[in-house]
Amino acid sequence: MHPSETIRFAKGRELEGKLIVLGMTGSIAAVESFELVRELIRHGAEVQVVMTPEAQRLMTPEAMEFASGRPVITRLTGATEHVSLLGDYPGRADMLLVSPCTANTISKMALGIDDTPVTTMATLAIGTQTPILVAPAMHLAMYENAAVQRNVQALREMGIELVGPVLQGKKARVASVEEIVERVLARFSKGDLCGRRVLVIGGSSEEPLDSVRVVSNTGTGATAVEIARAARERGAEVELWAGRMSVPIPPGLAVRSFRTVEDLMGMVSEVDHDVVIVPASLSDYAPTKMDGKMPSGRGSVDLKLRPLPKVLPLLRPRTKVLVGFKAEVGVSPATLSKRAVSRLKEYGLDMIVANDLEDVGRASTKAVIITADGKKKKHEGTKRGLADAVLDEVVKVLG
Repeated sequence: MHPSETIRFAKGRELEGKLIVLGMTGSIAAVESFELVRELIRHGAEVQVVMTPEAQRLMTPEAMEFASGRPVITRLTGATEHVSLLGDYPGRADMLLVSPCTANTISKMALGIDDTPVTTMATLAIGTQTPILVAPAMHLAMYENAAVQRNVQALREMGIELVGPVLQGKKARVASVEEIVERVLARFSKGDLCGRRVLVIGGSSEEPLDSVRVVSNTGTGATAVEIARAARERGAEVELWAGRMSVPIPPGLAVRSFRTVEDLMGMVSEVDHDVVIVPASLSDYAPTKMDGKMPSGRGSVDLKLRPLPKVLPLLRPRTKVLVGFKAEVGVSPATLSKRAVSRLKEYGLDMIVANDLEDVGRASTKAVIITADGKKKKHEGTKRGLADAVLDEVVKVLG
């Protein structure tokens, strides 16, 4: 077994059965292609790497063969590799991904010039209407060249999708591996949330004790990020309202920040989304804030906490589908479900996700999804898997 098989499906099965041709061209960003291949495999894809001669000066075919588990195509032979992979025959590849894509290759693709294995693959893919995703990378001046911009527009008019570049200083940098993979996933997603606006509220609130210290929760925001990412891949227009987050927020996601529960309450009047999902760890109590900084060195400190209002009831009339979360610690499954159902009924939720925090890890979780009609669905696995399971139920409610 090739070592690449040990990571297959590590992050999901969204690309299971999909063959992606990765065309690498001569940008220094080619050094990021190794990890790009590995991420695609972690989501289940088979990846066939094709390299231009210039790309081979930056990354060796041997390294990319190790990454993909497949021999790399560096030249076309009598086996007509381009026809086998992207010709108009059954079993052809599901996508051509050109990353990184130089100004030179963009222009050749737009003009139908094939003088490298990658541009020949592109010409055939365009002719067979195979999905194509291009991740440009070059100096900013090259990207802004009028001729290059005309060719970029020509690619768009041919139905080719571009991701990035990220304009930074004097560079048009290739999009991040994460963003490229998300766009690939989106292309193959169910698309069952297209045209829907989804709001995810995540992270932990922070209630100030004084001008320096806060009272907060242990929530990381990881579940919120996975739900936001999954919803975007399924075609939704997604917005994330984020408290304190301990995980990176995906690039390109619309984000607004809040700190306290009262901050969040002040934002509720702006909610007009089809779906609102709230895995946030929101404080139930807040201390009376002290001006300045509480002196250090005291033997003990007594805190007086005041109850905070609940946000879910305020959200109920402002959305079609409202999903809440209920976390407990060290309770039986029966008690967990009973308390979750009570919360669901009290706030008129469409569904609630309940878990015991003792069963939650950095990337994995155990939970039960309970819908308003009383049905229960257990989940044990990745947080991304939980996100998809929640969204599957959301789609059912939306009808």
